[in-house]
Amino acid sequence: MKPEKLAYERNKLHKRLLRQTGQAIADFSMIGAGDRVMVCLSGGKDSYGLLDLLLTLRERAPIDFEIIAVNLDQKQPGFPEHVLPAYLRQLNVPFRIEEQDTYAIVKRVIPEGRTMCSLCSRLRRGILYRVADELGATRIALGHHRDDILETFFLNMFFGGKLKSMPPKLVSDDGRHVVIRPLAYVKEADLAAYADWREFPIIPCTLCGSQANLKRQEVKLLMREWEKRFPGRVENIFSSLTRVTPSHLLDRALHDFASIEPTGQPEPDGDVGFDPDPLVEAPSSGQTVIEFPALRRIEQD
Repeated sequence: MKPEKLAYERNKLHKRLLRQTGQAIADFSMIGAGDRVMVCLSGGKDSYGLLDLLLTLRERAPIDFEIIAVNLDQKQPGFPEHVLPAYLRQLNVPFRIEEQDTYAIVKRVIPEGRTMCSLCSRLRRGILYRVADELGATRIALGHHRDDILETFFLNMFFGGKLKSMPPKLVSDDGRHVVIRPLAYVKEADLAAYADWREFPIIPCTLCGSQANLKRQEVKLLMREWEKRFPGRVENIFSSLTRVTPSHLLDRALHDFASIEPTGQPEPDGDVGFDPDPLVEAPSSGQTVIEFPALRRIEQD
C-alpha cells in the first residue's frame, strides 16, 4: 500500500475508533466530570487500545477526568515485568502494578485440560475491586469490545439457556463500583489493526490464551464463518441488542402478560404479524436493502 493511502486508512481508522468509543461513553453515561477512571491494562491489544483512545478523548473532552492504569501481575511464567512500567512511564500515565500469584492458584485448583477462565476471572475481579477502593477510583474501565459482547450473548444462549450479554455499564459484584466498557461499539478487527499500527508491546497470556477448544473460540469461529458467508449478519445481530422488545419475548418478569386485555387502542409495539418486513426491495436496482438506523450511527464513516 502506498504511504499516502496507508496514512489515509490509518487516519480513518483512528477517527472511527474515537467516534465509536466516544459514542458509547455518551450513550451509556460512562464517565462524568471529576471521575477517576481505573483502566485495567492486561498487556493485550484491547486494553492497550482502550487506554490509548481514552487518553486522546480526555484531551478533547469538555469535562475533566483522571486516568490511572492498573495491571495485575499474576506471576505467569516468563511474564516480562518491565514492559508495562516502561510503556506507561513513556506516556507519563500514572499506574500501579499489583502483584498477586493467581497463576499458581488456578493451576493448582483447575484440573489439567479444564477451562481456567472462570476461576481466573473471579480472582482478578476481587483483586481489582480492592485496588479500585485503595486508589479511590470511581470507574473501572475494561477493554471488552463488540465481538466480546456478541460472543458472550451466544455463549449464554447456546450453553446457558438465557438472553444475556456483557452490559456496557454495570455495578460491580460487591456493589461498590461502576464498571464500564467504552469499546462496546468497536470491532475486534479494528482494534487488531490499530494495535499493529501503534506497535503496542503486546504481552501474551499463558492461561486463557493458550487453551484450545474453548466454547468462546467455537463461537468466534462461528461468527467469522457467518460474516464470510453472509456479510452484515453479525452487525445486524449486534444492532438487535440495542433494540429489544420485551413484549415480543417470553420473559414474564419483563412483561406483564397476565394483565393483557384489549384496550381499543393501538399498542406501541404492535403485533409481530403486522410488523413491516425488514427486507425492503429497492425499486431502482431490484437489490435487497436492509435498514438498521442504530447500525448506521455506529458504522458510518
